[in-house]
Amino acid sequence: MRKTILLLKTLLLSTSQYNIFRYTTDKKKKSRIIAGLVGAFMVYGMIMAYCILMCFGYGELGLTSSIPLMTAMILSGLAFLFTLLKTNGYLFHFKEYDMLMALPFTPGTVAICKFFYMYLKSLPWYLSVSAATLFGYGYYAKPAIIVYVIWIVLSLIIPIIPMVIASFLGFLIAKISSGFRKTNLIQTILMMGLVIFGFSLRYIITSVMENEEIEEIINVTAQTTGQAADWYLPIRWFADAVEKPAFIQALLLIGTTLILTLIVFYFVGRSYRQINSALMSQAAKKNYRLKHQRQHSPAQAIAFKEYRRLTGSSVYMTNAAVGEVLTVLLGILTLIFGFERIILTVTMDAPIDIKILQPAIPFVIYFFIGMVATTACSFSLEGKNYWILQSLPVTKKDICQGKMLFNLYLTIPFMTFGILCLCISARVPLINTVLYIILGTALCAFSTAWGSVCGIRFMRLDWENEIEVIKQGTAITLYLLPNMFACMILTALMVILGIRIDHRMLTAIMILIVTFLAWLSYRRALSLSKNL
Repeated sequence: MRKTILLLKTLLLSTSQYNIFRYTTDKKKKSRIIAGLVGAFMVYGMIMAYCILMCFGYGELGLTSSIPLMTAMILSGLAFLFTLLKTNGYLFHFKEYDMLMALPFTPGTVAICKFFYMYLKSLPWYLSVSAATLFGYGYYAKPAIIVYVIWIVLSLIIPIIPMVIASFLGFLIAKISSGFRKTNLIQTILMMGLVIFGFSLRYIITSVMENEEIEEIINVTAQTTGQAADWYLPIRWFADAVEKPAFIQALLLIGTTLILTLIVFYFVGRSYRQINSALMSQAAKKNYRLKHQRQHSPAQAIAFKEYRRLTGSSVYMTNAAVGEVLTVLLGILTLIFGFERIILTVTMDAPIDIKILQPAIPFVIYFFIGMVATTACSFSLEGKNYWILQSLPVTKKDICQGKMLFNLYLTIPFMTFGILCLCISARVPLINTVLYIILGTALCAFSTAWGSVCGIRFMRLDWENEIEVIKQGTAITLYLLPNMFACMILTALMVILGIRIDHRMLTAIMILIVTFLAWLSYRRALSLSKNL
């Protein structure tokens, strides 16, 4: 245990943004750290506001006793999802693997240390939810002081079991994929399958509830939380320990968490070296022959390099290409079940005129494709090898344009496919369909250029794990938040304006606006690229 704590402390110190801010003399680094903290606190604030409003709703409807159950469910769900997406980058195939394994630590110690490092990195998310729901519960339930202590302690424990389960699933995926020659491809396919299943789980649950004829939202909420607590006992233990309060349930939750963690990482440690060696090795064809080499422009060569970088990292591909996969699934499902049926499912059978939703089709597809742009993190992903890119006989403008070109290659075909599927299913006129495709292309151009602005402006090359820039980087945060909220606002605006304005005219106006914003972002990105 002392070795685990020592190694964990060393990892935290070596990656601490506080240490960098404290000792660096680079003002740009300090400004990036401050901007990252501001963006993170904005996200935490929004999460807390949502949770407080949820608790007030529960309290006003007389469901105060369901708040601990809901808190445990939210914490467990967040922990499982975050860990499932991060396991490959933190536990396996990480950058400092050779250095850590050269130290006098067992593979099991390294694995469990990386697990708790991942836990501490996600802890602010869990504490935001826990603190907000505790405030709401305390306002309505007026519990004893000891309840606050139990709540805070168990809020630190409840995410560990779903994290262990997700880590074990990631371990199984890594172990299965390590037996294939295309390990990264197999691992990416398996991980995407789990992510897509997670997205569809909500609609599976809704369908089950509809079959049981549960119509009232209050009864659905109460029954769902109660059923979840029946089959996932840690949620019940958390709620009982808070409400009664019951120390036996609290000790049972802590003991079960400790035992399960030790058992899982005992088995993980036994195959840890083997899995990492397989994931980090490269297979070569025995019958390889050098064929005719085609000449490409510098921008196309950089774009092909980005393609190889994407397909060579399951973490990168899972996060950057999952939107494209979901777009294909949405398009196929829309052709099979119909545009109207999909909308009614999403809106819970609300009475909506389907025709007024047609102008929002490009923004619906963009919500899947445009939420992650490779340009927002591809500059930072060069890492400590960035000097190699700089030493190539290409200009900085070519580097920037090449990374933009790859994101366009990746997004435009899927954008076109998604829009065509939705337009065919919704029986959109041909001229409107063409305009929607043009608008979708403009949105992809804006996403690419705006991602480049964020990626260059907040480029970070001193990372130790690629997840730090793919999922947690300042560039990704500043790209995602304005883009996501703008997309939701514009979707609603297109529906509202489409009631009064001709759809073709409205789409043409939006094409001009988005194209102008894309041009401004492109010019800004080229200007920033001079300082690369």
